[in-house]
Amino acid sequence: MKRLSTLACALLMGLAVNVHAADAVPDVVYGSELMTAQERYEYHTRMRALKTEEEREAFRLEHHKQMQERAKAQGKTLPEMPPAGMGPGKGMGPGKGMGPGYNR
Repeated sequence: MKRLSTLACALLMGLAVNVHAADAVPDVVYGSELMTAQERYEYHTRMRALKTEEEREAFRLEHHKQMQERAKAQGKTLPEMPPAGMGPGKGMGPGKGMGPGYNR
């Protein structure tokens, strides 16, 4: 019986962590509401593969242009500029992850 309650507790804790993680990390891709899950995945994959900040900024600007065109074609509007915090140096770079002492 104790084993079953331990398992149930672990499952509930896992669900709580997953729900919290989903709430805590919004999708910060400009125009993400106009993209499919696959497109968002490909955006993140490509962004991680780019080597320099200049390459990432050029990719962001091209993506911004594409999302503006997509929104216009769908009769929707997006903010002219991405929200504050999106852009060079605003992400979780080195040393900004789980905090001090976090070991994987």
